[in-house]
Amino acid sequence: MAIDTPAPEFLTTREVAALLRVRERKVYDLAAAGEIPCRRVTGKLLFPRAELERWLAGSAEPDGSPTPGEAAERPNVIVGSHDPLLEWALRESGSGLATFFDGSLDGLERLAAGEAIACGTHVLEPEGREWNLAHVTAAVGSGPFVVLEWAKRQQGLIVATDAQAELRRIADLPGRRVALRQPKAGARILFEHLLGEAGLAVDRLDVVEPPARTEIDAAAAVASGSADAALGLEAMARQYRLGFQPLIEERYDLVVHRRAYFEPPLQGLFAFCRQPAFADKAAALGGYDLADHGRVHWNGA
Repeated sequence: MAIDTPAPEFLTTREVAALLRVRERKVYDLAAAGEIPCRRVTGKLLFPRAELERWLAGSAEPDGSPTPGEAAERPNVIVGSHDPLLEWALRESGSGLATFFDGSLDGLERLAAGEAIACGTHVLEPEGREWNLAHVTAAVGSGPFVVLEWAKRQQGLIVATDAQAELRRIADLPGRRVALRQPKAGARILFEHLLGEAGLAVDRLDVVEPPARTEIDAAAAVASGSADAALGLEAMARQYRLGFQPLIEERYDLVVHRRAYFEPPLQGLFAFCRQPAFADKAAALGGYDLADHGRVHWNGA
């Protein structure tokens, strides 16, 4: 006697595509636009069967957890990677925006989950010699987001002033105490890429614990003497009067929810950035290139 198998409570993207008789890409687009009920679990989209059936019948709007494109109820928070110039501008502009800086990848996850209106990110994508864009589209699909360049920044080795002659390259780090960023930080991804280019692995280093969670923490670890070196920004090396060996120019972008861009908090921030004080501060910090500040690198659906 056959036993009926209960229907799954959640459907996959492929199953929804078959049900709707559309391509999977279209399902992702619907989810990104908030037009279909879905949940994002550890980066994967799942579709609650009961809500989907009501949605197909036209009797209910999507509800539940925020989808990447959902506009309503996003808190006025900027997440992602820490940037000292951004932190200063948020404060000086009077934008009223809160921050939660815990790494580029963490920020993209939070943005996709509807926990923020913008995310700072600087993730190296060496295959295409690009920054951020593949990670952004993987996180938010083709939803209503725009990637705006904030600045290009000099990243390199921050070292104690009396160790500048000995610590000039990544290859000089084995045997030295090194402050690392957390795994979801763009600087950690970049550092491991540079280690690989030098033929090294993290286990060859004397890693300082706990991880440095911001650019300030990385520089402070060297300044306090708890670390000999850290990958970080020229601006932070200058602030702490430490040595700096430039390694790469990176691009730091803001991934912004398009609707939030036109609301007063972000409008206030970007208006402030058009004033001379903003460029003056970048010059004083050092290591910033604002030539393409505000340039659109990607615009979602």
